[in-house]
Amino acid sequence: MIQRIHHVAVVVRDLASGYAVWRDALGLPVVVEAELPDQGVRAALLAAGSCEVELVEPARSDTGVARFLDSRGEGLHHLCFESDDVERELKRFAATDVALIDARPRPGLAGQIAFLHPRSCGGVLVELATPAEPVILPVTPVTLEVVHVAVENVHEAAASYQNLFGLIPGPAPPRESIVQLERGRVVVQFAAQSRTQGRSGLVALGLSAPDLTDLHDRLVRHGVPAETIEGGLVLPPAATHGVPLIVRRAEASTDTPARA
Repeated sequence: MIQRIHHVAVVVRDLASGYAVWRDALGLPVVVEAELPDQGVRAALLAAGSCEVELVEPARSDTGVARFLDSRGEGLHHLCFESDDVERELKRFAATDVALIDARPRPGLAGQIAFLHPRSCGGVLVELATPAEPVILPVTPVTLEVVHVAVENVHEAAASYQNLFGLIPGPAPPRESIVQLERGRVVVQFAAQSRTQGRSGLVALGLSAPDLTDLHDRLVRHGVPAETIEGGLVLPPAATHGVPLIVRRAEASTDTPARA
């Protein structure tokens, strides 16, 4: 079973500059960092509430991540769902018309992993991961709450994600051009490409913070610009390694930290 969104990955030119924004300015603690020679990358997972943000730096020029960086620049790369058994999920998908990049699980930073082709996932590169063991994620000053996805057909993409990954309807009722689904404590929001100037795939992240004034001051201290809007902050992609960020004020919660 798909249990939650495990992480959203961001390709960066180097981990050091990625840490300067995501760890130092936003305050996300590093859970694990490693070099993955078989994938030709260095990567780190940072806690962001009930899920994580993965920073991925290409270590070689002959990898898919390096080609992504050369062609698109820094930015959102893939969405990862945690499963209790990746191998079982792959067998399920192999019996359908879902396009698999990996026919078998392989070791990755998040445990045993496998990737599904974007053409079967609404233009999004999707990873499945089964962690080796449970981990208690630390409390974080900023929480990832919404993954924004632009698609050609909103309702078709939403139905596909419900069928493939067991996502359920989110807190907001569906509209013609926007549908929200969720798994765990994170919402995946599908919007029509017309709302994103024709861009498709992963387009932005929605965060929350209990104290926007404190966060704004922290961002300023680290040289990260933030525009104040009603009830939140907007961080431009030029300052966040290609990832548009919208930060809203968090509602009070008594939830305990999630298990990864």
